[in-house]
Amino acid sequence: MRGHIRPRGKDTWVIVVDVGKDPATGKRKQKWVTVKGTKRDADRKLAELLNDLNKGSYVEPPKITVGEYLDRWLEDYARANTSQRTFERYAEIVRLHLKPALGGLQLSQLRPLHLQQYYTTALREGRKDGKPGGLSPRTVLHHHRVLHEALDQAVRWQLLARNPADAVEPPRPERHEMQVLTAEQVRLLLEAAQDTPWYVPVLLAVTTGMRRGEILGLRWSDVDLETGILSVRQTIQTSRELGLVFKEPKTDKSRRSLPVPAYVVEVLREHRKRQAEVRLAAGPRYQDHGLVVSAPDGTPIHPDSFSKAFARIARKAGVPATRLHDSRHTHASLLLAQGVHPKIVSERLGHSGVGITLDTYSHLLPGLQEEAVRRLGDTLFGERQTVGRQRKGGR
Repeated sequence: MRGHIRPRGKDTWVIVVDVGKDPATGKRKQKWVTVKGTKRDADRKLAELLNDLNKGSYVEPPKITVGEYLDRWLEDYARANTSQRTFERYAEIVRLHLKPALGGLQLSQLRPLHLQQYYTTALREGRKDGKPGGLSPRTVLHHHRVLHEALDQAVRWQLLARNPADAVEPPRPERHEMQVLTAEQVRLLLEAAQDTPWYVPVLLAVTTGMRRGEILGLRWSDVDLETGILSVRQTIQTSRELGLVFKEPKTDKSRRSLPVPAYVVEVLREHRKRQAEVRLAAGPRYQDHGLVVSAPDGTPIHPDSFSKAFARIARKAGVPATRLHDSRHTHASLLLAQGVHPKIVSERLGHSGVGITLDTYSHLLPGLQEEAVRRLGDTLFGERQTVGRQRKGGR
């Protein structure tokens, strides 16, 4: 298979590739592709085109803009394959940012350079709230992930031969420093929450590692007080269109069973009795959703209200963690410090794999490796290990 390049105007080139004869007419078939850029760009495109044609992976460039494609992706893919909240976030990013910056380009002409330039501009002047300045690296990274997912689907739909986002280096935001409480600080936190309506959800947060939507979506039908096991089968999400919505956990790993301490079981027993009294006193005004944690009238609690209450209680207790999500980090780190296997911690948190757990929490406990080596030494060398430690200490 052969091809050649012809100049056409300033910085424009036409690639012509012979692709054999038409079996119906016997006439020679050619494929024409226009490239804007330097002669080197045209040479590179010719090499890619010949390679794709020879491998049978060539994709005929669609006559569709990036903006038109993103609209199609949102409606035909994202709406059906993501949660309502995620879909709304994707749609907002597409509407406010991606379409204004990239929407006029032909999808087939989208290149890594276009994406890199967009990220640079977004970091410098990407705000859309009327204030000057750019977006944070974390926000632009999220835009990259949305684009990458959308363009991956374009490859699967055979609208693109390859994903241009694969060749782009997105911003690398600084890692958010998580706050982890000690066991004593957890006790102070619970004491501060004791006489508030938030005691039960705060207790569940630090003793189960559940996400806030999972705690607020927990039903009594998901609680077995005889065995002391909570089952995560429902979560609450916020939607601009629908308000608060109940959803199933989005992954199999998120759908899990969590044994809890005996003290938590007793607190839940008492809480259920008090809730029944409130329901009886409210009469028909009570909207019974069967929730363990609810507003006084039985309706679900907004997740943001829980987060704000947790921050207030943490400040009152004088402990450093003021983000509700830090209760998950605290739960994990306390378990790891007790020698609980990371696989068990991963299952309790609903992580997709133990690798995520190790990557997230191993740096919090620098003494874990030393303790592991000490235990290994005790197992292998017994008394000699003890004598060695005594000699070292006597120096």
